[in-house]
Amino acid sequence: MYELFEHTADLGLRATAPTPDALFAEMAACLVSAMVEDPARVQPAQELQIEIAGTDREFLLFDWLKELLLRFETDRMLFAAFDVRIGEAGVTATVRGEPFDPDRHTFAHEVKAITYHELKVVEIDGAWLAEVIVDI
Repeated sequence: MYELFEHTADLGLRATAPTPDALFAEMAACLVSAMVEDPARVQPAQELQIEIAGTDREFLLFDWLKELLLRFETDRMLFAAFDVRIGEAGVTATVRGEPFDPDRHTFAHEVKAITYHELKVVEIDGAWLAEVIVDI
């Protein structure tokens, strides 16, 4: 489960999930929902592999979301499906999506950057919670 929350002039992303893998997938979906009004219209037509090295979960989350935002900025790719594995060396993911199509994808927010402000990844009573503020 994920949600957006207001934060001063920025926007917050929050997700909960039963595992860190699922949490990173939820946060990716949350990012897409911040970017386009109807993320269900994004089709999983093309597959891409992403690997990010690291061991700190918070920094990995930051780098993961930053990589997805970079793929949008450079390749105009939006993603609809996320198969994420967090291991000892970092994140390995298969993502599926399609190029931005202005006829089908309406912008919700222009996400300019992922920030470290109030970034957290914590385990609470056997479930995982993540929060990050994005610059819009």
